[in-house]
Amino acid sequence: MPADAVRTNRYNSVGTMYQFSITPMSLVVATWVPEGIVMASDSRQSVAIGGKGPDGKEFKVETVNSDSVTKTFLLQSQQVGVSHFGQDLLGGIPMAGHIKRFSEEKLKESDDVESIVQKLVEFMNGEFGAADTGFHVAGYKKEGRASMPHVYYCHSGKKLIERRNKKADGGISYGSTWSGQADVIGNLLSPVIATSASGQQTILRPSVPIVWDAMPLQDAIDFSVFAIRTTIDTIRFQARPKNVGGAIDVLAITPVSCSWIVHKELRANGAM
Repeated sequence: MPADAVRTNRYNSVGTMYQFSITPMSLVVATWVPEGIVMASDSRQSVAIGGKGPDGKEFKVETVNSDSVTKTFLLQSQQVGVSHFGQDLLGGIPMAGHIKRFSEEKLKESDDVESIVQKLVEFMNGEFGAADTGFHVAGYKKEGRASMPHVYYCHSGKKLIERRNKKADGGISYGSTWSGQADVIGNLLSPVIATSASGQQTILRPSVPIVWDAMPLQDAIDFSVFAIRTTIDTIRFQARPKNVGGAIDVLAITPVSCSWIVHKELRANGAM
């Protein structure tokens, strides 16, 4: 378990000692096409519980702690979206609290997506060192008279910042990036390659291209939801931790607006 993970010892009424830690896993997706940028995330938080019972036997179980965690945020004043994956509970506070404090204490209305991603990594690294927490940060920035899309992948512990939508020649590329529990969608869309003992590679199943440059914004929304929903539905039937789930939040960003396509709200289930 990472050094920054939350771990707490407890004794219950029958003398069983147990420990719990928040499991760092999610699935966040950012898809950018000529009309706009889509950011999507699941809502699940898992917890690993282990310890010793009254008989001295050790036990360990991983279970769902919540299906209501927010992982995508809109910085309203700057019209920039932020999604996070990895460790969620840092310093005993959920990521939503850290993003709120970051926005209030570190950002100015004049900040743009490029300055925000730099400040976010500095803020998280200064607060939590090598925490295993990553982010997607996306929005538009005026370059001359045009609003240009910026999509970043960053990791606070590694002090890593990568712009994902820029070509080597400086032009804009279109596509999608996903982070966290990415194996299901990655395996679905990637080619199948066999490697011989000598190191020679053979493509057994080529990947079929997606024409991102021609994709409308609605299809980008549908793809982002598809990536997360397919992961949720696949791991449901696999013998593995169910660490992606819950509602799917979807944020759409264009040069002129930011809007929630789907966003869970507070409610009172079962209230009379």
